[in-house]
This record gives sequence, C-alpha cells and structure tokens, in this order.
Amino acid sequence: MAVQKYTERNRFTIRFPSKSANESFARSAAAAFAAQLDPTLDELGDIRTAVSEAVTNAIVHGYRDTIGIITLTVRLLEPDAVEIVVSDKGCGIPDIRAAREPLFTTGGAERSGMGFTIMEDFMDSLKVRSKPGQGTTVTMRKRLHTRRYGPVRNQ
Repeated sequence: MAVQKYTERNRFTIRFPSKSANESFARSAAAAFAAQLDPTLDELGDIRTAVSEAVTNAIVHGYRDTIGIITLTVRLLEPDAVEIVVSDKGCGIPDIRAAREPLFTTGGAERSGMGFTIMEDFMDSLKVRSKPGQGTTVTMRKRLHTRRYGPVRNQ
C-alpha cells in the first residue's frame, strides 16, 4: 500500500496554561482552523473530541497538581488531512503501552482511562512520544472526506 504524501497548506500554534478552562478553547480553535478544508460536521466533532482528550490528558496527567504550558499545533495538509500535535513539558508517561490500554488511568476513580482509546477511534493515526520528567507529545492525523470538488485552492 502506498503512503499518502502531504504538503502543508497552513498551520497555527498556540501555547496556553494547563488550566481546565482552556480545554474548550483549544478544541474550538482546532475545529475552527480545520474548517478551512470544508470537513463534515461529524469530522469536526471528531477533531473537537480528540483535541479535548489530548489537552485534558496534559492537564490532568502531565501537570497533575501544577500549572504548566501546553502547546497545540494544527497543520492543514494538502490535499485532505489535518494533523494535530498536543505537547507538554510535564511529568511524562513511564509506560506508554500501558497508558494506551483501555481503562488504564493514573488519574483516580473519577477518570475513565479512555483518553488514548478515544483519540485512536476518532483519528486515523495516533503517535505518542513521552519521556518521564520531560513531557509528552501526542500527534494525531485525520484524512477528511471534504465536500470540495477538485483541488483545494490557496486563498
């Protein structure tokens, strides 16, 4: 199977404190930016949900009882994909394989342990890089079934 090659069309990066009030802003910003590719409403919902899970993980698990900086980068890729990167400089994940298992959590009884599972279900690819004491980077990509006909034009 051939690997799809993409060219960057547009990007943005924002940095914000790991406060739960900023999670809704991050998911809305990512979806609004991705709207340039004319995705379906379901695809926008998938993007919002995946960003919400990644940012919430950084807030709850990455920085635990402290405030740090979360970086969100969204790239629009020609012809039809969005790439989302959420990174923190928090405590890191000692065992990524375990953390990606459904129901695994370090967040206590109030957490479902489904964050990575949800991200995987809503996106086409999910990569997690982490080093204890140095932080975590989550990279997600989704190919959009845009409603455009023909190539996306630069505007």
